[in-house]
Amino acid sequence: MNTQNYSGFGELDELYQEVILDHYRNPRNPGKVPDPDVSARGFNPFCGDEIILSFKLAPDGKVDDVGAAVQGCSISQASASILTENMKGKAIEEVVEIGRIFREMMLGTQLSDEETKKMGDFEALQGVRNFPVRIKCALLAWATLHDGIEEYRAHLDKN
Repeated sequence: MNTQNYSGFGELDELYQEVILDHYRNPRNPGKVPDPDVSARGFNPFCGDEIILSFKLAPDGKVDDVGAAVQGCSISQASASILTENMKGKAIEEVVEIGRIFREMMLGTQLSDEETKKMGDFEALQGVRNFPVRIKCALLAWATLHDGIEEYRAHLDKN
């Protein structure tokens, strides 16, 4: 049985491409959240990709509503869509931990089985590692999230 598609990628890579295209064509949680607890803007000056990530926290501290207004390539848009989909219902610390794991995966670190289970659809973006110039596209939403959380924490520390 031939496990290669026309582009030379295996069936698993083809499945990952489909996940990325689905999130690009049908982004989850598009736009900005009104009156967010956390909001941050990310910009990649090399390619012009831009994201505004915003979210509200429920009284229990978990992400209640999240949105991403993204202008950019399919990779940055898909990554933001997958990120927002996976943030809902999680505490900030859980989101930060998934972000750490995602960055390690994108930088080529071998993940533990436990870490891999936490990745969900993010695993579809691991093929981007084969195109180093595009890694920043996949990481833009995460860098923006990190900046937003740091600003939120700094604001809490001042009050």
